[in-house]
Amino acid sequence: MTQKALSRWLKGVIAGVGLCGLIVYLAVVPECGRTLRAAYPEFSGWFWPWLVFLWLTAVPCYGALAIGWGVADRVGLDRSFSEENARALKRVAYLAAGDTAYFFIGNIALGLLGMNHPGVMALALLCCFAGVAVSIGAACLSHLIRKAADLQRQSDLTI
Repeated sequence: MTQKALSRWLKGVIAGVGLCGLIVYLAVVPECGRTLRAAYPEFSGWFWPWLVFLWLTAVPCYGALAIGWGVADRVGLDRSFSEENARALKRVAYLAAGDTAYFFIGNIALGLLGMNHPGVMALALLCCFAGVAVSIGAACLSHLIRKAADLQRQSDLTI
């Protein structure tokens, strides 16, 4: 597979993930909330705080997708192992860690305000685990790409 083809595939995946995220955040989550509000009217006051809380979790996710688009551009230009990509993946790691911390703290805060269910809090811990895994994975990839960029730079200097 050529670098340009790989870049196109990466961009297609990024666009697909972004579209799926829009569908989930703008259609599925509000509809689930409306369904729960109709089934359990005593929780109707929780709808908007939870919806806004969940929508705010999308901001770092779409930031990471934008950074990923730049990485895909550099892959297409045959600069896969570059300092720019290492820094970009480090920013993705920070975004994932920040989003995970926000989600964890937000769940605790909503729980303390009496707007959360213990089962939801337990499920949120699984989501937090996934966020930590993404953050660690992106940090590891950043480290490896930085090492590969250093090796490539040394190799280019050796004639």
